[in-house]
Amino acid sequence: MSFSFELRFVLMGEEIAISLKNVSKCYKRYAHPVDRLKELLLPHFSKGLEFMALRDINLDIPKGQTVGIIGRNGSGKSTMLQIIAGTLAPTTGKVIVKGRVSALLELGSGFNPEFTGRQNVFFNGRLLGLSQNEIEAKFDDIAGFADIGDFIDQPVKTYSSGMFVRLAFAVAVNVDPEVLIVDEALAVGDIVFQHRCMRRMRALMDSGVTTLFVSHDSSAIKTLCNWAIMIHDGQIYTTGAPNDVTITYLKLLTDLELGISPSDVKPDKEDRINQDTAITRRGSGKARIETVRMLNCLGEDAGDTPIFGFNEAVTLVVTLKAYVKLSSCILGFYICDKNGNEIIGTNTFEENIKIAHLDSEQRIIIKFKFKLPLRPASYSLTVAGAENNEALTFDWIDNAMVFQVLPPKTGKHIYALVDHPINITVEEQPGFLGHVENLTPCFPTREGVEDEKGI
Repeated sequence: MSFSFELRFVLMGEEIAISLKNVSKCYKRYAHPVDRLKELLLPHFSKGLEFMALRDINLDIPKGQTVGIIGRNGSGKSTMLQIIAGTLAPTTGKVIVKGRVSALLELGSGFNPEFTGRQNVFFNGRLLGLSQNEIEAKFDDIAGFADIGDFIDQPVKTYSSGMFVRLAFAVAVNVDPEVLIVDEALAVGDIVFQHRCMRRMRALMDSGVTTLFVSHDSSAIKTLCNWAIMIHDGQIYTTGAPNDVTITYLKLLTDLELGISPSDVKPDKEDRINQDTAITRRGSGKARIETVRMLNCLGEDAGDTPIFGFNEAVTLVVTLKAYVKLSSCILGFYICDKNGNEIIGTNTFEENIKIAHLDSEQRIIIKFKFKLPLRPASYSLTVAGAENNEALTFDWIDNAMVFQVLPPKTGKHIYALVDHPINITVEEQPGFLGHVENLTPCFPTREGVEDEKGI
């Protein structure tokens, strides 16, 4: 079964920034180093085994798109990015990239370890097509973003990995790129720097920079990107919305861990929750989630198109059936936003609820009671179960239900994803010459906040 197809998500009239046509990359592997020399000296002597790192990649990316690329190690992600960046030539196919490309491919690429940080900034800037005056004008911004102090004038070989990636990323994002490529490099930096990088990348994306972002952090892919590509065995496996592609990727990883070949996986049209919607699930199958219901504050089933009030108390009811004897069981859930980012969630283990010794064919019903203090929007529900906290899940269902949260009846505007009660006091500072009009403490009101013991 082949997964190679032409990726098209280009709207009429959009300018194409990156185009790959039938791109493949082939390497040769040799059992003995001398075989490589023999092949060079004797053209008809060949003992190299061909390895296709990429196979017939067809890809059109419009200008200004932010595309996340995910896949297992060795799937071909980095090879494709190197071909787009121009540091690697394809074996076959055609590559067109429009605009200045700034790439952060791997730790160490593009920097001379004997040069100082300052010298490498100017060296890389010239490679990217900037003039000496342009680099000088941007140097303070680059040095300030990297924030490595006096080490900017020390040889790069003396840098730690964190300092190195700070400088490399600072150069990449401050040279006015039209195409930005980032391949897993941000995982090296510290937490504060990672947040700084994410803010900077968002600013570049908002300004129309075409961005290719490779990461094993699914939440970063879902938050930053507006499209995603999954690569498997050198081919494009699937494309689509970041959350959908991430779900497919995680299912593939689970199937491979269970020894199921991707070619054997077929959607089960009869696999349903509540007999309403066909679903895709993953897991060992030792136990299965049979029904998922969300009850409103009156205890009524929300039905096919569930709508809940702001901060309404709800009950999630999950029916689980064991197909083999289980020594223990953990069940949990996530409430996710439209990008698939988890907002509310827990499981029986974290709540100190012990479920042990389930027999084959035994059914249990688990109820979670909580409130929905969420910004008015649509949300999805993910439910999952595992035999213990370390084991592979026996059933995991993404998007088991999609529901809507209405605005507060008070008309209050919700600024964050979750509205948490906050008390505000305003006090006049001693010696302050001005005047505070209202020193009365402000306590926000919202439905249900008084009855915190109700769930």
